Amino acid sequence: MSLNFKGHVAIVTGAGQGIGLEICRELAANGCSVILNDVDATLTQEASVAINEKYGSCYGLAGDAADIEFIQQMVDTAVLKFGKLTIAIANAGITLFGDFFEYKPDAFFKVLHTNLGGSFFLAQAAAKQMQQQQSGGSILFMSSVTGHQAHKNLAAYGMTKAALEMLAKNLVIELSPCNINVNAIAPGATMTERTAEDKDYAKTWSHITPMGRPAYPSDIANAALFMISEKSRHITGQSLVIDGGWTSISPSPYED
Repeated sequence: MSLNFKGHVAIVTGAGQGIGLEICRELAANGCSVILNDVDATLTQEASVAINEKYGSCYGLAGDAADIEFIQQMVDTAVLKFGKLTIAIANAGITLFGDFFEYKPDAFFKVLHTNLGGSFFLAQAAAKQMQQQQSGGSILFMSSVTGHQAHKNLAAYGMTKAALEMLAKNLVIELSPCNINVNAIAPGATMTERTAEDKDYAKTWSHITPMGRPAYPSDIANAALFMISEKSRHITGQSLVIDGGWTSISPSPYED
């Protein structure tokens, strides 16, 4: 099944590397114009240049994806550079591990600000633009298997990811009349630059994942592209888990 994004314009946050970057690559490869965002200016520049050299139509915009003014700047830039906005992917998020009994308020509110605030207000700003265009669109939230199954030292993070799935469901009420579908995907263990820093990550998750390996960014990107494509226009308010079957049995990576 081929997916054609010619004529579409997307914002993807937290896309300097890993899953977000792979989503941007695949979108651009399939004809989409992309606003690539990351809080790291160097990563933003390097990623957008690499995509432009191969596919074109990618504009890098570094900044905090949870900042309200910057969120509006991303939407305005999409319209200025490419004429419209049809896709918004709230991929930016932070993970702050910590024991529940010792978890600090500043860490708690930082996780909420980025994971929930950034996603909520990107969806709001993007939906307003799509409503104004009267052309519909797609919004995608990045959840996690930790929003489905308990994971040690990730109470705050898992809470935000479960909340994003409820947000996708709730927004069906407001966004369906605008012909905007809204969904979430929930990746499991995925090999990225960050997780690769753990030398045991691939071995551990290969052992406890029924399909025998952790995901790669392409596994997640393939699911993301389907959920925002014309092939899935009648899917809305849903959450798709991509974890090689881990949530079906849920063994802990901390167990021997």
